[in-house]
Amino acid sequence: MRTSTSSARITLLVLATAAASFSMLQSLVSPALPVIQRDLHTSQGTVTWTLTAWLLSASVATPLLGRIGDLAGKKRTLLIALAAVAAGSLIAALAPTIGVLIAGRVVQGLGGAIFPLAFGIVHDEFPAERVPSLVGILSAVIAGGGGLGIVLAGPVVQNLDWRWLFWIPLVVIGLAMLAAYRFVPESPSRHPGRVDWFAAAALSSWLVALLLPLSKATVWGWGSGRTTGLLVLAVVLFAGWVAIELRSRNPLIDMRMMRLPAVWTTNLVALLFGAAMFAVYAFVPQFMQVPASTGYGFGATVTRAGLLMLPMLVGMALAGSLSGPVAPRFDVKAQLILGSAFGFVSCTAFALFHDRPWQVAAAGGVFGLGIGLAYASMTSLIVQNVPQHQTGAASGMNANIRTIGGSIGTAVVSSIITAHTATNGLPREAGFTDAFIVLAALSAAAVLLALLVPAARRRGSSAPAPVAPVAPALQSVETH
Repeated sequence: MRTSTSSARITLLVLATAAASFSMLQSLVSPALPVIQRDLHTSQGTVTWTLTAWLLSASVATPLLGRIGDLAGKKRTLLIALAAVAAGSLIAALAPTIGVLIAGRVVQGLGGAIFPLAFGIVHDEFPAERVPSLVGILSAVIAGGGGLGIVLAGPVVQNLDWRWLFWIPLVVIGLAMLAAYRFVPESPSRHPGRVDWFAAAALSSWLVALLLPLSKATVWGWGSGRTTGLLVLAVVLFAGWVAIELRSRNPLIDMRMMRLPAVWTTNLVALLFGAAMFAVYAFVPQFMQVPASTGYGFGATVTRAGLLMLPMLVGMALAGSLSGPVAPRFDVKAQLILGSAFGFVSCTAFALFHDRPWQVAAAGGVFGLGIGLAYASMTSLIVQNVPQHQTGAASGMNANIRTIGGSIGTAVVSSIITAHTATNGLPREAGFTDAFIVLAALSAAAVLLALLVPAARRRGSSAPAPVAPVAPALQSVETH
């Protein structure tokens, strides 16, 4: 049963508000990391865990709560996810130490399921012919939330305090919870099955075992027993997790689907591109805020750093809006290759040409073009190469793998930058340069993998239009 026109509009508005508010939480925090680091008297490597922990939590929560939504009801699960974001925001706003702040971000990350749940509710409540366009609208709203966050971060921090970066979303999320409880209908259908908690525990275990040594290797030493031991443990736990997923009747991430050539190649591109994108999104604003006294930094305020990131967001919007119209002449595989190539060019430019603010802003604009093309084309490639009944699960899996890539990318880049620290505690230029070179290498590998992606099987009207790119704070396009 579908909702009436007026109720449907309210439902869409509530879902859009919830999703946009959650996407703001990533972009709001990134430009403010240097300020948070100074205020809480912590290191750059530790403060970066406010991003890494959030991504790690979202990586596990997105498929887990998405599955729970299928079983227990999407509205009920959406309210749980919103409550987690609200609770995490409160913890973060009141955090007296960096440890408490990171814990709050972990709780916030549970809200990553808001995206697939919102798309699933749209799928349940709206006529089938309207679903593709409404998914596009929701995606654009999410992207707008990310853009708004990166612009608002500076004025909020400079005129209020960085803690208001959590107080403001807390208020908005609270209002969204009330509206969702009142206006969003419960799912009309349930899917049989169960939640594989063992698979969720295994997923989180190998991610923690991998990310912890990657972020602490410069302190512990790359050859230390703790570093090598945890890396070996991560490999063992990863293999065990894959085995669990292969045997599970209700896998969180369907490894059988990963055997399809178009799926595994596109998902590997997503992993690499997600690593590069989240790292750029987190560390370019930090680079801009390095004091000019270092000889390479711009000494930008949080506001100015956000404004210098605007070309990236404009590039995303431009490329994303053009990806659909040009698809008949420039197919989605070619768009993925070009988007990955843009990523390589921009990361190389970040490494070699960063003497002037305009150079960094221009490289960011190129990277934004790459994001817009690559993200829209990845969704289309996945959808066009899997059976119709698996499109929701496949696109959700692709989005989650991008998030996993982001958590790995931020940990690796943080480790590289903190390995090059001056006596005054500030990062050296070589740390950023080396980090951007590594990101350029990841992007080059993404180009090679994109070349291996098979052409789409389904053509014409059966293939949905590419979805607008979602803000780097976490795209998830699971339509169930």
